[in-house]
Amino acid sequence: MTISAGAATEPVGPRALVRDPEFRRLLFTRFAAQWGDGVFRAGLAGAVLFNPERGANALAIAGGFAVLLLPYSVIGPFAGALLDRWDRRRVLIFANLLRGLAILAAATAVGLGAGGIGLFSLALAAEGISRFIGSGMSAALPHLVPESSVVTANAFATTLGSVVAVIGGGCAIGLRFLFGPDNAGSAWTTSFAVLGTIVAAIVAGRFRRGQLGPDVVDEPTNPFVAVARGLADGAHHAWRAPRVTAGFIALFAHRASFGASLLVTTLLMRNYFTNQGVFRAGLPGLGQMVALGGAGLLVAGLLTAWLVRVFGRLRVVLGALMLAALAQSALGLPMLLPTALLASFVITGAGQVLKLCVDSSIQIDVADEARGRVFALYDTLFNITQVAAVTLTALFVPDDGRSPGLLIAATICYLLGGAGYLLATRRTAPA
Repeated sequence: MTISAGAATEPVGPRALVRDPEFRRLLFTRFAAQWGDGVFRAGLAGAVLFNPERGANALAIAGGFAVLLLPYSVIGPFAGALLDRWDRRRVLIFANLLRGLAILAAATAVGLGAGGIGLFSLALAAEGISRFIGSGMSAALPHLVPESSVVTANAFATTLGSVVAVIGGGCAIGLRFLFGPDNAGSAWTTSFAVLGTIVAAIVAGRFRRGQLGPDVVDEPTNPFVAVARGLADGAHHAWRAPRVTAGFIALFAHRASFGASLLVTTLLMRNYFTNQGVFRAGLPGLGQMVALGGAGLLVAGLLTAWLVRVFGRLRVVLGALMLAALAQSALGLPMLLPTALLASFVITGAGQVLKLCVDSSIQIDVADEARGRVFALYDTLFNITQVAAVTLTALFVPDDGRSPGLLIAATICYLLGGAGYLLATRRTAPA
């Protein structure tokens, strides 16, 4: 069975999508790549934050988050133009292989005890390539499913991919206990991520040439000119689609609020919380938090397409922002280990609903020849926003993480995001 992309058909469900071998191939490519992402990030986090041979304060932890988030902010404008110019099949193959080399280099640096700019530079390279791969898969999706099923397919693929990344993180925690928490053990743990990149490259190689697009290239012949104007083109196409612009505003609010609470929670887990029965502090506590966040992602993926059909995108986005604000204040402010873990489930799930709504808006409202650049702009702006929020929080948060004022500010940010989203949806698309 093959589902033809672009056909004017009734929406199909996840079961029908998975029976399509082409969609399934992209799905398995995503799974392998994101499992590797989860292993690499958890391995690196363990090496930097919970390694007895290293020490880390709030600013150092903020620097670690910047390593995970900033890469695509630097190369995004250029990568977007390339995704709309190069055969996306080849991008997925070679970028995954190149990421594998970057992972091995970063793991070697960890094993040698390297830190600071050396380790961060290698991690930046690995994460930058990962963002490139993710945008490539998102831009390719509409080539494999009908337009009427893009929302369902995107929710299904993105959510299960995120869950697989969480599983990868869990595997890294298990490998850490096997190999040990020191530099050598952290290096072995981190290096296992290369298995995901190799499998992803092999699976992506089974697509036909040109099958994933782009079908049309609307860029100058000179590739340097095309690359240089990638960010401006992405902004132009996003501005011309009011639903995309409004979604950007909602996600800006989420990323800023989430960035602040992420650093606060990490410090609480590291320096304040203590084990309470089944609830754990330290790295196991972060593992529980990630697992509950993964559960929130899964629930969001199962419900988002249905919620949008029943209530409409506007109400769903506003509801997700309000739910996250409520969780931030009612569950985050007590600063108790059980409520903090529950907050991670609710806030991560609400954030995934927002992301899926914005992804589908880009995939439907933006032309294929510009889609890669808009996704690149999307990652660029939102990662910068989250890094800025984490960095600003690091300047004010105490070492133990107890800071009610910061969580109140994060709650207000969600409310402002809802107001901005409402205003933006009323804008008329430029002629």
